[in-house]
Amino acid sequence: MPSDETYNFVFKVVLIGESGVGKSNLLSRFTKNEFNHDSRTTIGVEFSTRTVQLGSATVKAQIWDTAGLERYRAITSAYYRGAMGALLVYDIAKQLTYESVERWLKELYDHADPNIVVMLVGNKSDLASLRAVPTEEAKEFAEKNSLLFIETSALESTNVEAAFNNVLAEIHNKATCKQATRASFSAAILATQPSLAGIEREEKRACC
Repeated sequence: MPSDETYNFVFKVVLIGESGVGKSNLLSRFTKNEFNHDSRTTIGVEFSTRTVQLGSATVKAQIWDTAGLERYRAITSAYYRGAMGALLVYDIAKQLTYESVERWLKELYDHADPNIVVMLVGNKSDLASLRAVPTEEAKEFAEKNSLLFIETSALESTNVEAAFNNVLAEIHNKATCKQATRASFSAAILATQPSLAGIEREEKRACC
């Protein structure tokens, strides 16, 4: 695992969704490989970090977790500020947590950068016998709203790494594309400068 001291990028990722869907355990499974059967509702905001390798780039992920944002409205803007990615989590065994996904998505887009990378996460896939939300339905919703999609189990550590790493990889792709675009634009400007200078000299000569 890369050292926490050296990294090329820092990406902030937020966890959103109803209380009790397993956001805190997704966070602890990804950052510490731990699962707490007695985890209590998160009060306010918590965040953990983990450094990962994406190709030749070392990325420090800052994962922010909160529960029941509706009870902590005052922190909403600060929570979303600077976020480059979000995992929108619901419980596959609780239909109501899925029904609230659209509301969470609206709140996210109201407060976060419009280019934020969002993944819809159906957590608790270990409760397949109690499933209330069909995979295909959630997948279609994700496709319709241009979201990434995955089902996970923090308990069994299924797809947790993939969920976070896919979001981080997509953020990294966007970040490097932006850098490349800026570099190309700067190069294009520099390339035109000599000819612009020549035109200026010609104009001066013409008016003398």
